[in-house]
Amino acid sequence: MRVRVLFFGRLKEIVGCAEEHLELAEGARVADLFARYGALHPELRELRASVLAAVNHDFTSWDAPLRAGDEVAFLPPVSGGAEPAGVGVAEDLFELVRAPLDVHAIVSGLRAPESGAVVVFEGCVRAHSRGRATRYLEYEAYEPMALRKMREIGAALRARFPIARLAIVHRLGRLEVGETSLLIAVSAVHRREAFDACRAALEALKRTVPIWKKEFFADGSAWAEGELPTAPTTRPDAESNFW
Repeated sequence: MRVRVLFFGRLKEIVGCAEEHLELAEGARVADLFARYGALHPELRELRASVLAAVNHDFTSWDAPLRAGDEVAFLPPVSGGAEPAGVGVAEDLFELVRAPLDVHAIVSGLRAPESGAVVVFEGCVRAHSRGRATRYLEYEAYEPMALRKMREIGAALRARFPIARLAIVHRLGRLEVGETSLLIAVSAVHRREAFDACRAALEALKRTVPIWKKEFFADGSAWAEGELPTAPTTRPDAESNFW
């Protein structure tokens, strides 16, 4: 059977490619596929404990069986989405963009007559990191899965909080110092719900959305350490939330 294999972040650099198609024996599992690459790349094998796998845009377990046509992605811990940007409900916004964010326009679009508060979080590129001066950053994402997880976060927020509108927008590609990399904005009737929902969205995004950051310095570069979500024990048949 033939599967599509994707690598991101540091893993892509170790393997030397972002994607390829591979023939596997019937009954092969995710762990078998990873072991095949690990045999060729010892450094990859040593990272096994900090790598997460996804099949067809859902986190999965290492013992999950594979089927012909599956898309298998091996992911480093996320540091925080190919399909067009989408929305959860008409007023919500979930996007991955490569152009500078128009924060004012996005926030203005979230204002509603019933909203008494709009809480906005902007993640910005710092001038220093790890004790070194930052030149610029580069963000990459497993885009279809990232957009799907962003929508899941939105659905979970609406189940927990009485919010009016929500926006989660992340930049990809090269960002200069001072530029906005992430915007999370929430409007609600009361400020407490808006603050709580905004914080919950940020924490969930950093744990579950497959986006990675590479930092560039005058004397080199490094992938930022991320957080590793808890993988399910079996391959999921439906969408699930990890927060």
